Amino acid sequence: MNTVEEHKQEKHPLDVVDDVYDYAEDELSFEEIEERAGGGEWERLKWAGMYAQKQEGYFMIRTKVPGGYLTPEQAEVIGEVTDDLAVAPEEYGGEEQNELWGDAYLDITTRQDIQKHWIRVEDVPEMWDRYDEVGLTTVQGCGDSARNILGCPAAGLDDHECFNAQPVIDAVNEFFTENREYANLPRKFKMTITGCAHDCAQSQINDVGLVPAKKEIDGEHLYGFHARVGGGLSDGPRMGSELDVFIKPEDAVEFCRAVAQTFKEIGDRNNRGVCRMRYLVEQLGPEKFEEAIRDRCTVDLPTGGQNLTVGYQGDHVGVRDQKQDGLKYVGFNVIAGRMGGDEFAEAARAAEKYGTEDASVRLATDQNFLITHIPEENVDDLLAEPFAQEYSPDPGPFSRGAVGCTGSEFCNYAIIETKKRTKRWARELDDRIDVPDDIEAIRMHMSGCSASCAQPQIADIGFRGETVKLEGEDSPNEEGDNLVEGMDFGLGGSLGADNEFLDWIQNAVPADSVIPALEQLFDAYSEHRNDGEKFYQWCRRVDNERLRTIMQGADAPVARGVAHGD
Repeated sequence: MNTVEEHKQEKHPLDVVDDVYDYAEDELSFEEIEERAGGGEWERLKWAGMYAQKQEGYFMIRTKVPGGYLTPEQAEVIGEVTDDLAVAPEEYGGEEQNELWGDAYLDITTRQDIQKHWIRVEDVPEMWDRYDEVGLTTVQGCGDSARNILGCPAAGLDDHECFNAQPVIDAVNEFFTENREYANLPRKFKMTITGCAHDCAQSQINDVGLVPAKKEIDGEHLYGFHARVGGGLSDGPRMGSELDVFIKPEDAVEFCRAVAQTFKEIGDRNNRGVCRMRYLVEQLGPEKFEEAIRDRCTVDLPTGGQNLTVGYQGDHVGVRDQKQDGLKYVGFNVIAGRMGGDEFAEAARAAEKYGTEDASVRLATDQNFLITHIPEENVDDLLAEPFAQEYSPDPGPFSRGAVGCTGSEFCNYAIIETKKRTKRWARELDDRIDVPDDIEAIRMHMSGCSASCAQPQIADIGFRGETVKLEGEDSPNEEGDNLVEGMDFGLGGSLGADNEFLDWIQNAVPADSVIPALEQLFDAYSEHRNDGEKFYQWCRRVDNERLRTIMQGADAPVARGVAHGD
């Protein structure tokens, strides 16, 4: 049993929620929290949705948003809480802490969560009280339990939807949240559930992915789900395996419980590096893993029916028709997912002002958000709102596809800064590179380390942070050690019918060399692409050595660095 498992044995992780109230009342410092509860408390606090920031005394707190669905009231509370409580202190720069976003901002994540920084433990009870009033929670936002459940952000809105799976998401979320029986799993447990034919919820890279299907049972044609299991990224990425099961919507909770039970009973609790469920699926094989689920499931699981998934979309930016007559939804582009708390509250108030009584704010896996149920005659007024100018629904292709993790600004694992760099690069690339007119988005994902929080392996262009030592160069920094921020550079990833992880084409590229390298690549792409060929498809067709040669043709030291420590 590894050290984290020992910490979970010392005290049930969900008990930490009550402890937080005590820490807040006594206004304990980090040192005092550890003195009272031991070093394992930092792990257990994740079950309260709390990560200790690298800036001692402050937390990042994650709010779960099942399926990405928020009422305008919920979204407004999130924005206001951010503006009131997630404020950078003067000792860390105050209003000048971040030149792009100021001192009170939130991050939309690739799991349709909301993350806030600079939260003090004494302010957590107030945040939870305000959340309770509108039905929000941070419980199990982190930790070895069921994480936020992904769904299509346009559930109930799009014509290509087979059925609306949001009620199923809500039911599965309700079962697992604060359920002590399933709150201590070998590792984090990620689920996605969608009725959308375009698999917007990324079933191929989750532990459990339920996707729409149809089957005739006793002469009746029923809609339900097929299941994929064992997908994931980070080190050892794996696409999910399809099981031969058909799951009725009313049986989805029990199926997901049976999968969690299987993982709980026979998952690895020794080596944290291989504790994720995908390693168990790989070890047993999909067929034996399916047998283990059937053995633990209390409902009948018929064999599979007709698969209704036709591809992968994952992009909802722009003004789009709803299937309800006369209504639109608008997808706003938030580069790297970060925006001011006051701006998010403004968006929520705009949803109430211009939308119908069914209006909502939806979070997407590409770190963007939607405002729904807008009568056609109100769209222009919505787009005239101040927040809509910054988070335009008509961005350039690099801005539209840009995703960035938390980065070294706050994360203890990240090697490079990501949020500011992603936003600046996306806008600079939109200015400098002419992308073919038929390409709406270039997916450019930047992770600060190898943990893949920004999902670089499924992007057209993926980055993971490195500290790079330049060879044969005059020192570019004040320390005189030739060390600079850089990244491994990958090309050609995607989900969908032609799903494939990208290839890491060039390691240890200095950050300042990336944009010149991309200019070279897109010049070649524009000149040599086949009709309608997307960038990731061209990258796969062209030999990797040729791609490296093209990149190295830039007037920049693309290939003159090595990862520091190699």
